[in-house]
Amino acid sequence: MATRTAAARREEARAAYDAFLKECPTGQLLARISDKWVGLIVSALREAEDHCLRYSDLGRKIPGVSQKMLTQTLRSLERDGLVTRTVTPSVPVRVDYRLTELGHSLGCLLASVKLWAENHFDEVNAHRETYDEASSAP
Repeated sequence: MATRTAAARREEARAAYDAFLKECPTGQLLARISDKWVGLIVSALREAEDHCLRYSDLGRKIPGVSQKMLTQTLRSLERDGLVTRTVTPSVPVRVDYRLTELGHSLGCLLASVKLWAENHFDEVNAHRETYDEASSAP
């Protein structure tokens, strides 16, 4: 069995997680975290006091999300270790969602993307209009 140098082992490890490769599992993770609802839920939890919100508060904070999509997305975020779900037995039952440390680290990145979108929307929209006008010209 041939021995490998430390550099060769590092290169093999780097190639094992290359999102540009079709079979790489990091591509699936990128698809998950780039989902519209994931970004909005993680951002809402990050901006909340203590990074925690009730299910109903999340539903009100995020316009357009259906209960089904909110539930499915929260379950996937819990499965991935990005949020924790706490059920408090009461009438009615209270369900709180909180970012984990891993979720908070993602929230910091998504906050930057959200801020970029808010700061540059007018500029992007102007480019869209210019492009659309040029594309529709005879």
